[in-house]
Amino acid sequence: MIDITVNLLILFFFLGLFAGFFDSISGGGGLLTIPVMLIAGVPPLVALGTNKLQGLFGTASATITFAMKGHLNIRALWPIALFCFFASMFGALIASYIPEKKLAIFLPYILIAIALYFALSKNTNNPNKKPILPFFILACIILPIIGFYDGVFGPGAGSFYMLAFISIGGLGIIQATAQTKLMNFSSNIGGFIYFAIIGAINWEIGLTMALGQIIGSTIGARLAINKGAKIIKPLLVIVCILTALRLLYEY
Repeated sequence: MIDITVNLLILFFFLGLFAGFFDSISGGGGLLTIPVMLIAGVPPLVALGTNKLQGLFGTASATITFAMKGHLNIRALWPIALFCFFASMFGALIASYIPEKKLAIFLPYILIAIALYFALSKNTNNPNKKPILPFFILACIILPIIGFYDGVFGPGAGSFYMLAFISIGGLGIIQATAQTKLMNFSSNIGGFIYFAIIGAINWEIGLTMALGQIIGSTIGARLAINKGAKIIKPLLVIVCILTALRLLYEY
């Protein structure tokens, strides 16, 4: 069992702040939080559950910020968010049946795959004029699939939501980021409920990171409205690869 110290909690507070800032701009906060929790000795399944707890506060703060600035119509989007909620809950159910040792083995490879996806993805600052697929397919199939992934694993789900809204839905960067926060919040709730039921959450670590998430995500959301995510994504790729390599060494 991990030894919770004051210094460790301070580290997790700033980790939550930093991750919340990243996540509210471009997604991918879990790429920072989960590897650090694993390196600190948190069991893989508990790391996933704890990440859902702290992520709730960050995505909620960012969602509120975007809504208050007039970039998010929650009334029109809540049915889609509900799909993501149930998909994430089902994903968390699947994750709970994966042996922890196997989960730890696969995590670094998933992180590397996500890093390559970010590195090779096209510039998201230039939205399509027209959606590639009908909105029905995006809302009822693609977004719930991302929600399912968020429940099974999680890191990078915010970026996948955003890229889906931009590349498939044809939305601009700010509108896509705003809608991403609502979907990510919904899938975080779905996964969190199941992980809480099975007791796979470290509440001390999760709530400590949540305090940092509230601050970081609020700052990041305001910055995203003005400047987007030009600097954040390259840094996410670097951090993701480095932490994946560290985990490969550890496990």
